[in-house]
Amino acid sequence: MEFIRIVLQLIVGLSLLNVWLLQNKKPTRWRGGNATTLTEEFQVYGLPVWMCYVVGFLKVGLSLVLLAGIFYPFLIKPAVIGLAVLLVGSIIMHLKIKDPLIKSFPAFLFFILCLVLIYLS
Repeated sequence: MEFIRIVLQLIVGLSLLNVWLLQNKKPTRWRGGNATTLTEEFQVYGLPVWMCYVVGFLKVGLSLVLLAGIFYPFLIKPAVIGLAVLLVGSIIMHLKIKDPLIKSFPAFLFFILCLVLIYLS
């Protein structure tokens, strides 16, 4: 089970870091509305730009804590609970603007993986 937990930590942590640090200015099929960047996406949701930076800071920080949890397992549960809450917020924002359900698939998938990690830790 420990191997599965570590693999899931790597998948969730590295994927979220990829989105927020490497793909943040690139268009993807998962962006809300017709947004091409993360900041545009937050504007589409009707949120202020500063909220993008707050959420980004939290997601990057919690992802790093989740990865540190590989070596310090007591960090896993607080990190995945925080990420799960933020991912629910992502799903709600997609629903708020009536995006097709497929656009919220990554957030839903990572939310489920967070729930599995809560169970495993």
